[in-house]
Amino acid sequence: MKILHISPELTPWSKAGGLGDAVAGLVKALAAEGHEVHVVSPLYGSVPDQEKLGTLIESLKVNVAGDPLRATCRVRKIALAPKAEAWFIEHNEYYGAREIYPAQENVAERSCFFGRAALDACLALNWIPDVIHCHDWTTGLIPVLLNTTAKGTLLGKSASVLTIHNLQHQGLLSKRIIPFLHLPEWLFHPDEIECYGGVNFLKGGILHAHKVTTVSPTYAQEILTAEYGFGLDEFLRRRKADLTGILNGVDMEEWNPATDKNLAKNYDAKKLTNKAACKLDLQKQLNLSPQSDIPLIGVVSRLWEQKGLDLALPVLPKFLRNGKIQFVLLGSGDPTLENNYKKLAEDFSQSAAVRIGYNNALAHQIEAGCDFFLMPSRFEPCGLNQLYSMAYGTIPIVRATGGLADTVKTWNEESADGSGIVFNNSDSPAIEWAINQAIKLYSSQKDFKSVQKTAMSSQFSWSTAAKEYLRTYKSAIQSVS
Repeated sequence: MKILHISPELTPWSKAGGLGDAVAGLVKALAAEGHEVHVVSPLYGSVPDQEKLGTLIESLKVNVAGDPLRATCRVRKIALAPKAEAWFIEHNEYYGAREIYPAQENVAERSCFFGRAALDACLALNWIPDVIHCHDWTTGLIPVLLNTTAKGTLLGKSASVLTIHNLQHQGLLSKRIIPFLHLPEWLFHPDEIECYGGVNFLKGGILHAHKVTTVSPTYAQEILTAEYGFGLDEFLRRRKADLTGILNGVDMEEWNPATDKNLAKNYDAKKLTNKAACKLDLQKQLNLSPQSDIPLIGVVSRLWEQKGLDLALPVLPKFLRNGKIQFVLLGSGDPTLENNYKKLAEDFSQSAAVRIGYNNALAHQIEAGCDFFLMPSRFEPCGLNQLYSMAYGTIPIVRATGGLADTVKTWNEESADGSGIVFNNSDSPAIEWAINQAIKLYSSQKDFKSVQKTAMSSQFSWSTAAKEYLRTYKSAIQSVS
């Protein structure tokens, strides 16, 4: 197949969360299956080594309204793998800043320009994909375009697939995007892309893509309900027959404790003793007391309501005060949460460390150096950190929601074959119970090592996910009218 991916993030060039990792992993896995795969993303000002990029199209006229000078871009390129190539849309006004999602007046035009440019690049090169795979809300109007404005072009026979990576982010923006993309006015209707007087990008993709996927089977069921549907559950229920959940995988080239260059010592399930050196290294780096007899619990996360980390704040001081755990956090987001966690680290400087921001090397070191990894999410479409944690023999402590429920098998005293600690309620007492379970498990090193090995034997590969997506692509192609 010829497969085109369109995504606002692409690791390692751009990353705000797990989206960039997921797209890069899937693209490489599809190419490894023998398919010709291109992925289009903006060339942000923060993209490193831009001088190493080649030029695919020097000047591309993009089919949008307004100033003709603003409708032109350059398309850069770089090989990702055999049969896989990244195309970057270079437009300094829209993407020259370092931020991936800046708050600016032209956010609607900026959000969809690179997707329209992706379609026009295909037409200019006469490279017509069998499937156009759109990722998250910024690409939601691409299936709408393919069903309307672009229907009469060669792209009108391409199948479209939309993946929802997080339904909470929908792109409710100005209706001026309709004339900007030359879309027909009849689309501005509550049964179409209109929403609260604006245009809902993700709603458009849900209604118009041939197939809709999300990143775990449980989340695909959850978003059909009012509790998790964020106002779009009615429209998702309309597309239920075309909706499927496919778990993300782990890029083992990037996340493998046996080869990870960020670690003090490498290890695997057969040589777990070296993991202790990673814990000691992390404790020294973060100025924690070098204790091996109590569990070190880690977090690498964006700090916002979805992640449930506000619920852990009332609980953690009790354990830290009694010397039952150590705690490390790497993340950023809500300023109040940032300040509260910084205060926690100040209050317990020997046993808690907090770093605000993102540091890739430190993220790897936390995954390797911690004994447990906390993810108390209110909802979690898939989650990647619990997968990384299991690969590194770091036991996840998770709430049973979305992809967390699909990937982490419950441990309890009666069940010795679990891969993590799972709790049900989204509240502080549930987190307190789960941490107590972690302490109990850690106190029996024989049981702890058994759970570590079970976790490390769990397989979540992109090769498996790619085969599921290929089945979805074939079904989407069959449904093209």
